[in-house]
Amino acid sequence: MTSLEDLPIRDDLRGRTPYGAPQQAVPVALNVNENTHPIPEAVAHDIVARVAAAIMTLNRYPDREFTALRRSLADYLGHGLDPDQIWAANGSNEVLQHIMQAYGGPGRSVLGFAPTYSMYGLLASGTGTEWITAGRDDDFELSPETAVAAVREHDPDIVLLCAPNNPTGTPLSIETIEAVSDAARGIVVVDEAYFEFADPGTPSALTLLEGRPRLLVSRTMSKAFAFAGARVGYLAADPAAIDALRLVRLPYHLSALTQAAALGALAHSGEMLAMVDEIRGQRERISDELARLGFTPYCSGSNFVLFGGVDDPHAVFEQLLARGILIREIGIPGHLRVTAGTEAETTAFLEAIAVSAPNRIAS
Repeated sequence: MTSLEDLPIRDDLRGRTPYGAPQQAVPVALNVNENTHPIPEAVAHDIVARVAAAIMTLNRYPDREFTALRRSLADYLGHGLDPDQIWAANGSNEVLQHIMQAYGGPGRSVLGFAPTYSMYGLLASGTGTEWITAGRDDDFELSPETAVAAVREHDPDIVLLCAPNNPTGTPLSIETIEAVSDAARGIVVVDEAYFEFADPGTPSALTLLEGRPRLLVSRTMSKAFAFAGARVGYLAADPAAIDALRLVRLPYHLSALTQAAALGALAHSGEMLAMVDEIRGQRERISDELARLGFTPYCSGSNFVLFGGVDDPHAVFEQLLARGILIREIGIPGHLRVTAGTEAETTAFLEAIAVSAPNRIAS
């Protein structure tokens, strides 16, 4: 049987593995940071009606510029944004891929701060962009001084800031974002995929856009909007920065059905985001209980909690899986990550981890 190594793939892709978390049918799946709350029924009916209407026009190509969707996203984000400052694609990963294709490529580099979202490195390699990582401060924090020092050392063409950071959940201060934006000569991307879960009053990088044409702020509907299956990501930036993304996008890259579904969800943004406060509450409940059990949960501004102090992460992972609970091994020694789900899901996780805690806490 032919193997991948027998095929003439690019040399720089040999030996690599695709991105992906375990996909297993379990009663409690808390491993990929989904919003585990279902879409409200009334909202779902409206989305279905919009998609049904769009089906009647599937013989035609969709609006290539997704005009109505950009207008709706601008209204949702606020901050005085206009539709020509908005871009969207099939999930924020495709948005980031467009950025890499337009501003990265052979002979160019992108800087991130490890540990961070593992897809960044894969997007870099897929576009022939050199992937550079710099370290963080204690407890996975990233100060302005540490970030700017790395930017000056490596002089990258693109800087990727994850705010809050995945997989650690660490909030990123607006001061760090501003300092990096002022220090970098190239594009600075702030990935705010989990921003809606940040503590109320947390400033967004959107507040820094004016006068900074090389600053791009990425968001997604996958998390807070409970829309992971629809695959809708978007960003806000200077119109000129977005024009560059048109050079690399595929024709009609957002289907009519995707656009219709996203418009339906945005029309009910208040209802769609109503569960965010509850998720924050479950996040804090997880952190408090893990600390009580003797683990080390880290400060999180997202919908998940990273916790350390685990002597054998894989053993704990398997023990929880045997009880029908799937969390995430993220490759940081002594650490695991769990999504804040519904109250019932959180209870199931906490009861199961309490059973393993006595024998699984690192001394």
